This record gives sequence, structure tokens and C-alpha cells, in this order.
Amino acid sequence: MVELKIDLATTPFDLDRTLCCGQVFRWERAHKSWYCVIGETVVKIRQDHNILIFQTYPKDLDTNFIERYFRFQDDLPKILESISRDAYISVAIRKLFGLRLIQQEPWECLISYICATYTNIPRIKDMIERLSRMLGEKILFDGKTFYTFPTRKALARATLKDLLKCNLGYRAKNVLKTAKLVNNNQFNLEALKRLTYDEGRHQLLTLKGVGPKVADCVLLFSQDKLEAFPVDVWIKRIITEYYTQHFQKNMLNLKNGQSLKNIQISEFGRQYFGRYAGYAQEYLYSYYRGGTRKVVNKI
Repeated sequence: MVELKIDLATTPFDLDRTLCCGQVFRWERAHKSWYCVIGETVVKIRQDHNILIFQTYPKDLDTNFIERYFRFQDDLPKILESISRDAYISVAIRKLFGLRLIQQEPWECLISYICATYTNIPRIKDMIERLSRMLGEKILFDGKTFYTFPTRKALARATLKDLLKCNLGYRAKNVLKTAKLVNNNQFNLEALKRLTYDEGRHQLLTLKGVGPKVADCVLLFSQDKLEAFPVDVWIKRIITEYYTQHFQKNMLNLKNGQSLKNIQISEFGRQYFGRYAGYAQEYLYSYYRGGTRKVVNKI
């Protein structure tokens, strides 16, 4: 076991809040520890106040990897001060203080969010688990069985029938087409990080199964575009309920802001919250989805 000491005054972090907020789908809690396969390695981790205690297998991942994965380079106090522009997000920040965005692997993030369209988190987890069991590599660790996420080559070589067996439904065709493009180097996933937000978004929207929300999620969670502001049914409800004063009356409908378009909400989020709008989105989403509203668990 490796221990990583954190100065919580300068680098606030809450492991549970970070892993429970819906940005990643493969972390599972057992007893006091969290488990996940990251790349080709199983990570077991828990937090004891200002100490992170972790173990990895079969590769030995060091503290630098953990620091990068949980984005300890982000100046969270500065970021939260920057986005704390009103009472609504201030409450979310206070209740979820220490939640950080995660630096996800781009390939897994892209395919996961294509799977995540128009469904709920339990089903997303099930689809990803089925894909990994069918096309990934088995790892035995700590008395448990884990599977790596499918490589680009493995997923590109799968058949539509294979993916349908994983309960992907209509998403199967989109996943397969995108996997073949990426595997054949017809889409350069690694180049996105060097592009601007607008350029990266434009590129992602050319892929099958990638709409504005999926593009923003990929840019935010795996491409360092912290200004991205993904809009789902939760964010749309939050913005149309608490931020209506920022929109012209003719853009709003008397019933739940139905006439307000997702692209308008996304543009508002980036302009209103600024360069760290993605953090604002995650805090609002996580807090208001976490039990204060009785709405369907959709992302």
C-alpha cells in the first residue's frame, strides 16, 4: 500500500464526493475502499482525512499518477472562488467542497459517453461492464475479478451483434463506427487537447453518436477544456429554474423553460461562469441531482 499525504488547506479533496458525482462510471465501493480499472491496472484507494492510501495491480502506479488523475494541479480554492457567483452555486460548493474533476483517458471517456446518451447511470455502468467483460482483459486482484476497458482495436473488430449483446441498443452502431474511425487513424483523438474548445467541439461533432452534450463531456473530462459546460436534463432544469433572470422572457416558456435550447444554456454557462464553467456544471449537477429534487435519474 502506498500513502499520499495531502495538504487539505491548499489542495482540498474529497474522494467520495469526487467518485459519486456521475462523471465516471467504473468506480465501485467495497467496504471502505474504492476499486476501478484504469488503463491496464486495477486501482484500490481510500481516504483517511488527509491521507490517500492506494494499491495498484498489476502495474505499480506512483503518487504522480494519482495526483494527475484527480487533477491535484487544479487550484481548487481559486476555481471555486471564481465560479461562486450566486447563492445557488455557493450552496453546492459548500455542500460538496473537495469535489474535483477527474482526468479521464480520452478513448474510454469518448466511448463511455456515447453509451451514456438518453439513459440512466445504472444502465450506463451495465453497458460498460458488459463491453469490458466481452472485449477486455481479465485481471484477478484482491479476491475480485476485473476487466480492462476494450482497446480501440478490440472494439473496432467487434461485430454489431457483439455490441447488441452488451445491451447498447441503437448506440451499438454509433460505437462501432466511431471505434473504426479512431482505430484506423481517421480521427485523431489525441490531437483534440492541442485544439481550442470550439475547434475540438467541431471535430467531435463529426463522429456518429456525438452530440453537443457528449462532445462537451469528452472535452471537459478528458481534454482539459475546463470551460466546457455539458447540458443534460438536470442542468437544463437547474438553469431554467434558478437562472431565468439571465434570459430574455421570449426565450422562456411558462412550463419548465421548454423553449430554451441546450446550446443557449451551454453558451450561458461558459459566459457566466467563465474559464472554469465545467467545475460549476459538475457542482450544480451533483448537488441538485443528489436528492433535493425528485426527478428522473437521467444524464
